[in-house]
Amino acid sequence: MSQHLRPDLAVIAEAIAPGARVLDIGCGDGALLKTLRDSKGVDARGMDIDAEQVAGCVAHGLSVVQGDANRDLTDYPDASFDYAVLSQTLPMAKRPDLMLDELLRVGREAFVSFPNFAHWRTRAALLLGGRMPVTRALPLTWYETRNIHHVTVDDFRELTRLKGCDIRGCWFFAGERSLSATAANLRAEFAVFHLAR
Repeated sequence: MSQHLRPDLAVIAEAIAPGARVLDIGCGDGALLKTLRDSKGVDARGMDIDAEQVAGCVAHGLSVVQGDANRDLTDYPDASFDYAVLSQTLPMAKRPDLMLDELLRVGREAFVSFPNFAHWRTRAALLLGGRMPVTRALPLTWYETRNIHHVTVDDFRELTRLKGCDIRGCWFFAGERSLSATAANLRAEFAVFHLAR
């Protein structure tokens, strides 16, 4: 299991309070859960749809269950966790708007990270090549990707406004490099939002 966290996960790990209760939805290899458990004493739980990822997490002593966030989050009581994390998983949700509701029902606060489909390289690939882009943030061809909804920074901000969410913080990245919020919809390859209600 990797000790180096992706930039979005590193930001989330830094922002989560020690001793908190965290649910990482779409936890993948469990890198965030392991970091939170080992460095902050967090009660870290995870859910992932991929049985192999779940087995790997469990083999490393992490509390992870196999589940589909599109339907299985409803099994958790309100405010079960201090934080719900949805990292790079929002574009795979059947209804991202309803997923956001569930995140902020299950967790008192939420972190959401996603690839920004409005990044200039993505726009250029569509404009100049006329084809769905393959970029660092969107590395699979259109027929291989599990993404069913492409989201932009501005789209997500609008969704949070419509849902009455309070944006507690936001971070933007191009590769490993942190960016300012200036023109983030054009410049950021991916974004992280810290939300509450």
